[in-house]
Amino acid sequence: MKIYLAELSVRSKERMQIINVTSEVSGIIERSGIKGGFVNLWVPHTTAAITVNEHDPDLWTDILVTLEKVAPIKGDYRHNAKYRWIPGEQNAHAHILNSLIKPSITIPIVNGRMLLGTWQSILFVEMDGPQTRTIQVQVVGE
Repeated sequence: MKIYLAELSVRSKERMQIINVTSEVSGIIERSGIKGGFVNLWVPHTTAAITVNEHDPDLWTDILVTLEKVAPIKGDYRHNAKYRWIPGEQNAHAHILNSLIKPSITIPIVNGRMLLGTWQSILFVEMDGPQTRTIQVQVVGE
């Protein structure tokens, strides 16, 4: 079994933003030379997440609007009150959403390609931007 590790850098421009990273992950899998196995993506941040969904910017807007309804940016959070004196720490909404969306996904690889459905894409979800973030990519297989 072979393990190939890579790090993907993602730069957000908005407070809350969805960024498609499918092609970048596909490139990493191709460079790994692994034809069968899986890819695991891990976001080592508590205010960002990763998911798989449709490549549709209108849907992404719908997702972000819905996420803000679930955990409003300007909500009355104990975390924000505790750290109100630290710039940038008014981000309890992002911590909550990270717990709902999750920081990792695993996708099977067959014949050197991810087994994504016709409309599926890998989406990085920024919830406390703008920032430069990393995604740890681990490709495992033969």
